Amino acid sequence: MTGKDTTHEFEALLGYLKRSRGFDFSGYKRATLMRRIRKQMQSVGVDDFDAYVDYLEVHPEEFGALFNGILINVTTFFRDPPAWTYVADEIVPRLLLSKRPEEPIRVWSAGCASGEEPYTIAMLLVEAMGVEAFRERVKLYATDIDEDALTRARQGTYSLREVGNIPAPLLERYFDEAKGRYTFRKDLRRCVIFGRHDLIQDAPISRVDLLSCRNVLMYFNAETQARVLARFHFALGEGGVLFLGKAEMLLTHAHTFSPIDLKRRVFIKASKGNLRDRLLLVVRGAGNEETVETLVRQVRLREAAFEAGSVAQMVVDTEGRLVLANEHARGLFGIASRDVGRPLQDLEVSYRPVELRSRIEQAHAERKPFLMRDVEWSRGESGIAYYDIELVPLYDNGSTLGVTISFVDVTRYKRLQEELLHSSQELETAYEELQSTNEELETTNEELQSTVEELETTNEELQSTNEELETMNEELQSTNEELQTINDELRLRSEERNSVNAFLESILASLRSGVAVANRDLMVQIWNGRAEDLWGLRQDEVLGKNLLNLDIGLPLERLRRPLRACLAGELPQHTETLEAISRRGRSIHCLLSIAPLVGSEQEIRGVILLMDESDAPGVSPGDQDEAPRR
Repeated sequence: MTGKDTTHEFEALLGYLKRSRGFDFSGYKRATLMRRIRKQMQSVGVDDFDAYVDYLEVHPEEFGALFNGILINVTTFFRDPPAWTYVADEIVPRLLLSKRPEEPIRVWSAGCASGEEPYTIAMLLVEAMGVEAFRERVKLYATDIDEDALTRARQGTYSLREVGNIPAPLLERYFDEAKGRYTFRKDLRRCVIFGRHDLIQDAPISRVDLLSCRNVLMYFNAETQARVLARFHFALGEGGVLFLGKAEMLLTHAHTFSPIDLKRRVFIKASKGNLRDRLLLVVRGAGNEETVETLVRQVRLREAAFEAGSVAQMVVDTEGRLVLANEHARGLFGIASRDVGRPLQDLEVSYRPVELRSRIEQAHAERKPFLMRDVEWSRGESGIAYYDIELVPLYDNGSTLGVTISFVDVTRYKRLQEELLHSSQELETAYEELQSTNEELETTNEELQSTVEELETTNEELQSTNEELETMNEELQSTNEELQTINDELRLRSEERNSVNAFLESILASLRSGVAVANRDLMVQIWNGRAEDLWGLRQDEVLGKNLLNLDIGLPLERLRRPLRACLAGELPQHTETLEAISRRGRSIHCLLSIAPLVGSEQEIRGVILLMDESDAPGVSPGDQDEAPRR
């Protein structure tokens, strides 16, 4: 992409910021502004300005980060201590002496950032005039274009590092400390008025006695600086003081501000000079009798003096005729002897180098001299000449006689003036380049300071994260130890359970009777090997199945009632012999014993069914019930 295209896209981005958010950066130095915007673009992975406009439209939260990057709010309390010492010792006492005891004092801190500067001024004024007088008389206006910075400034709360430049006695008197944060006194804070203000676009605050604008002008180009300084000149009252940063100078604005102390960048508003009084001397004749010869000599002397004048002069009467023209005028405008007495309008001099007839009429009408400065006259091969043309009405006892026209050649002075102006412009350009270099250096220092602070903050965050990770590691180690302990307990219990299960299986395998254990829902829980031999169903085929629904050669439906009675606790034990068919298809007599499965708290948890093959004929249920009575 060419440099021209990049410049066009960059200006389009600035126009978008002005339309969408109201921030006008057209007066800022392009090199500094472009460098900061590119730095923010790199942080979000955008390469060109058009793509960044699209990114801002999709991510409106990016505006805050962009403006924070452009408007670097690098400020501290008592920044550049020697300058503040001078203000406290010289400027503040001078300001108080210039005011009557009841007069208000107006102070403006322009570009106040996060509030350190206006609070510094407030402390100096309170030290000089006392708390009560400060509350009653001082109006301290603090303005900035950055709303986020103003929000911090209104809170007036700072960290220990941010108040490090404040002398200990002042910190103790003017700040309240709580939880490591320092807050400016609320009773004095009410005298500081914070507000958003654009130095380029908004109208200035008027009748200001002290205006502090430190390290703000250096971000603007020369044209914008001149416009802002003109507003400052309007804002300051007579004798008002302007306090700038160490990277800012007013060498090219001596007509608006005069230095009080150039080293500390303190200036006073320059007053407009009064017009100088002019005295008109009238020389009168002595009134003695004079001879004709004396009169003739005087007339000749006057004519000779008129002819020999170094300035081209002409006299025109009230009728517009050329009456007199000295030698210089005749040679300059080509006037011959015959032209004397002719109407001026018939001569070339009436309209070249400038139209004279209307000016003559104006001089007669206003009855005062009429002056035209730096009239340009192109004289062909002789080049361009410049003249100051003065028309002076001539009177005698109140009546108008005519007008004298003088042509003063100022070509040499004009050229010297142009050379001086050119030299002044070159000198001003050199001063501006020097100032710009100084400002760029200051800007770079501030950016480096901002970067160092960001790195310090990042380091503190990393240290905090490392401490959190160490704490989490210790907690994880503790949890791991607990889990290891639980795992050991579970392993021991698993071994015990396996041992118990093995012991139980050993018992069940050792029994010669078929054993079936069911829960309260009559779902089979245990089915030993002898039961498999009797009925031909494996353990995995019957576990979880309803006991009464098993398809074996035993008529289990006849056991429904005694099983329910055992589960209800109505029958402690039941024995019965039933005819059945074994897994080999052989008819057998099966002796059945039913007993409740009792838990540790004597609750019935299911039933136990013992099954043995018997050669004896079965006993009917009725017989079983009568057996105890025999």
